[in-house]
Amino acid sequence: MNPSPAAPPPDAENPARTLSAPVLSVSELNRLAREALESALPLLWVGGEISNLTRAASGHVYFTLKDANAQVRCAMWRNRAQLLPFRPENGMRVEARALATLYEARGDYQLNVEALRPAGIGALFEAFNRLKNRLAAEGLFDPAGRRPLPRFPRAIGIVSSPQAAALRDVLVTLHRRAPHLAAVLYPAPVQGADAAARLRDAVATAGRRARQDGIELLLLVRGGGSIEDLWAFNDESLARALRACPLPVVSGIGHETDFTIADLAADLRAPTPTSAAELASAGWHAVRAELAALEPRLGRAIGRRLETLAQRLDRATLRLIHPRQRLERERERLALAARHLRAALERRLERAALRCARAGTRLDAARPELASYRQRVDALGLRLRQAMHTQAELRRVRLAALAAHLQHLAPEAVLARGYAIARDPHGRVLRSAAEVENGATVSVQLARGRLDTSVIGHHDD
Repeated sequence: MNPSPAAPPPDAENPARTLSAPVLSVSELNRLAREALESALPLLWVGGEISNLTRAASGHVYFTLKDANAQVRCAMWRNRAQLLPFRPENGMRVEARALATLYEARGDYQLNVEALRPAGIGALFEAFNRLKNRLAAEGLFDPAGRRPLPRFPRAIGIVSSPQAAALRDVLVTLHRRAPHLAAVLYPAPVQGADAAARLRDAVATAGRRARQDGIELLLLVRGGGSIEDLWAFNDESLARALRACPLPVVSGIGHETDFTIADLAADLRAPTPTSAAELASAGWHAVRAELAALEPRLGRAIGRRLETLAQRLDRATLRLIHPRQRLERERERLALAARHLRAALERRLERAALRCARAGTRLDAARPELASYRQRVDALGLRLRQAMHTQAELRRVRLAALAAHLQHLAPEAVLARGYAIARDPHGRVLRSAAEVENGATVSVQLARGRLDTSVIGHHDD
């Protein structure tokens, strides 16, 4: 179905009448809209959850009041805000007595809050408090477990998003206060569905690579935002990763009024990312002032040292001898030493010659008479050969006698004299007739041969 053509404006047939209508400025339009809105909506109570809360230096408070489906900007002027009996925070559920109006300068619809009262804690804030209380009961936030920051870190690790303004603030602050200090970025998103897991992994990576990258301190930084924007920093696994990190951790998350679980788990909380960089570089920054104070003292000490050395040089100059005189003196000392050395060498050679002559005399006196020793050795050799011949003959005679005796006692010799050896069927030697019975087979060994016999009778006597 085709749409019908648009109807002409009421005054399309009379252009003169249209041109004569008044033309409103934007300011007048916004003023009329504000008056219409304020007259249509009287002062009323509106309930919702606080988000994006900001306290201006003037004392005014700006925030967003939201529910599950919508949100509206709110402004509470200083004269009203200073009368509040409590301190509004992001995530708190409140009821606001407000006037619906329009901020003419921007054309923004907003509520001017006259009064504010708590209406319970928002869902996110309630979850934050539950997690905080549970981890605190475990001792995860125990101050005794917090590690001191190194005064002069060699390098600093930073966990943040590469596009974050907080990272630029940190780098600018470090360059201004400690330009030599190296910074290593461990990138991770600071907002979004997977931000908490990515932040946890970045913290774990920084701790694992600390020795390799040379970092001694870790900064966890992010700019300000609502409680929803900062919710990644309220993750339990991130808090445990911060406590397990081998490096001291400084958190600089949001503005001074923002507070997260990560701030409680860190070793030190800074109100802003810039403050975190200032705390990390505090030692180097302070030492610059200390060096500036030590500079005049060092100058005075060097001056005194130079004066002392100048005086020593003057005294040494007075004791200084002309090189020609020193060479002549050393030449005389050398000639004297040569004479002493020559005399000592001559005396030593004389003593050595005398000892050598005495030793030769003693050697001649102790020289043996070889002819007499040779005759004695020959005589002893002759005696030794004779003794050996005699002993061998005696041993030979004795051996022959023992062999004859042994031959006389041999079993074969006994059998040759008419004796026999009788054995039972089991091969045992019989020594008594009672050892066998009638009819038993007996083996009789003779000097030559063997007889197998049967016992027909036996006598024991």
